[in-house]
Amino acid sequence: MPTPDIKLYTDEEDLRFRLLRQLDAAPGASQRVTASALGVSLGRLNALLRATADAGLITVSDRPGPDKRQRFAYTITTRGASEKLRLTDQFLARKRAEYDALHAELTGTASGNSPLKHRTHPMQNNLAPIPELYVSYESAQKLKVEAADLISWDLTPRQICDLELLMNGGFNPLKGFLSEADYEGVVENMRLADGTLWSMPINLDVSEDFAASLEVGQDIALRDQEGVILATMTVTDNWVPNKAREAEKVFGADDDAHPAVNYLHNTAGKVYLGGPVTGIQQPVHYDFRARRDTPNELRAYFRKLSWRKVVAFQTRNPLHRAHQELTFRAAKEAQANLLIHPIVGMTKPGDVDHFTRVRCYEAVLDKYPASTTTMSLLNLAMRMAGPREAVWHGLIRANHGCTHFIVGRDHAGPGKNSAGEDFYGPYDAQDLYRENQSEIGCEMVDFKHMVYVQERAQYEPNDEIADRDNVTILNISGTELRRRLAEGLEIPEWFSFPEVVKELRRTKPPRSQQGFTVFFTGFSGSGKSTIANALMVKLMEMGGRPVTLLDGDLVRKNLSSELGFSKEHRDLNIRRIGYVASEITKNGGIAICAPIAPYATTRRAVREDIESFGAFVEVHVATSIEECERRDRKGLYKLAREGKIKEFTGISDPYDVPVNPELSVETENVDVDNCAHQVLLKLESMGLITA
Repeated sequence: MPTPDIKLYTDEEDLRFRLLRQLDAAPGASQRVTASALGVSLGRLNALLRATADAGLITVSDRPGPDKRQRFAYTITTRGASEKLRLTDQFLARKRAEYDALHAELTGTASGNSPLKHRTHPMQNNLAPIPELYVSYESAQKLKVEAADLISWDLTPRQICDLELLMNGGFNPLKGFLSEADYEGVVENMRLADGTLWSMPINLDVSEDFAASLEVGQDIALRDQEGVILATMTVTDNWVPNKAREAEKVFGADDDAHPAVNYLHNTAGKVYLGGPVTGIQQPVHYDFRARRDTPNELRAYFRKLSWRKVVAFQTRNPLHRAHQELTFRAAKEAQANLLIHPIVGMTKPGDVDHFTRVRCYEAVLDKYPASTTTMSLLNLAMRMAGPREAVWHGLIRANHGCTHFIVGRDHAGPGKNSAGEDFYGPYDAQDLYRENQSEIGCEMVDFKHMVYVQERAQYEPNDEIADRDNVTILNISGTELRRRLAEGLEIPEWFSFPEVVKELRRTKPPRSQQGFTVFFTGFSGSGKSTIANALMVKLMEMGGRPVTLLDGDLVRKNLSSELGFSKEHRDLNIRRIGYVASEITKNGGIAICAPIAPYATTRRAVREDIESFGAFVEVHVATSIEECERRDRKGLYKLAREGKIKEFTGISDPYDVPVNPELSVETENVDVDNCAHQVLLKLESMGLITA
């Protein structure tokens, strides 16, 4: 049997790797101690130190003190830390190849040990530690000082989620944000440039201005939204992606009805950066800290309890009795222990917030046998990419030490597209997962659709009920559950646990007791403010909740006085209105907004912000532009026609007519009281006010 080529890098690289590792582990050691650890002479060490410093991997500074043998201090730079991670991978690959060669020589067979490049059968190694991107504590303190002089990028919430999983190994084998070549491979065929399976693009999206200020090879500091440095990154790639192509290939359609496609086009930066990351510290989470585990922490837990098989259950919703039965069956089928692994990063707009969900999980965790079940929280930013998302979730769970993964019907599907059809087929995710299962390294357990059989007082898989014509099958959909919560109706105990229902009712009281926002939109002079004022008075007359009017002119005067009327400033003005309205809604009040709000994408963003806390009712005041001009007492339309007012909505700037508003009102030949009454009737029909 031929011996494989095991010389994966040069002796010089090997020595550099050992030097960087030694300086990282013992930064205060003398030259004599360092030379002894490396097995070289002092002269050879000095030459090596000079070459490493010239390459920008370490910095040399004077060290005060009486010991002349310790005159200099050596600090690993950001680039040096990144190089150490690269050389670590090469070192591990060499050792793996040496082991395979020795195994083959002694036994005449392959070792069966999976190479780093491919992930076939890593289930055998689910308890062993995996690589992280963090440097040592001592090096991190030095890098923080060095990074003070670097250009900084303040990460978005999604980017913070991605960076955390890059640094702690959750996105292994990625060593940073994807290069352009890796990105193209992932988009086109779910493969990195070296052929490794990876289904989701992970890139640092930034603004055009920021990207233009960078050079390839430059180091940047990555900070959270409070300015705390989390990592550094060496920029190796800087490019403008084809986002339409990304949407088609990754999400199946370039359709803004998909939340990730909408984010891609309307929120994400226009330029992508790629390059290796050096982790300094993990993001700080003040909530549920005891429930947050890194992949290596979970692996250590499984190792301690000798859990050789672990089935993971992914969820972004509260757990009900059907889920409990499903997870019991999945663990029994796989003869494995159970990890409940809910997403607490970014999920689909409108989902129950993770604070409520985790309280629900903790309320029912004791329903599971403590010796066979545990729960850990995953700070992942979901993309709702259906089949590709399922593969991605499997790779992440394999990194966390899981050997099995429950893949649901329409797993991570975002709902309906613009044509009112599901984005993905019900079993597309299971099919794609099954095709790639050997490389994912986490065996799929099919999601069973569980229903309640009344006569037997138990949950059973819907497709396994042989006597279905002779029994009563009960089920409550997610839509029906939300309706019952909104209207304060009974939720039967066979469906959910009383503890879960109690938590949900605390956060989601009946709609008639929740805060909400009424958002009027229309041309200038359409009657928005007049109707909004009438509605405010009527709601205040009813009482029960505080009412706040955020009129366009008043907001311009008190909240956005420094803004002009460019598209950028108009968007910023509407986002400010949306933020204030979301805070009012969150705290149980009623916000009435009456801006022009000409752009559909901005209105959608405001809707998503507000619907996290309560209802958003869009009212299109559908007065024609001709009627608005006839009503114009200020003469604004006349000035706009003459070109004296630039970017005027309806004249020199577009207005995106709402496609599916909750209500559209005509004001021509209709009095204000009648229009306000139409809004009240709509609010009543939605359960937001009582008759």
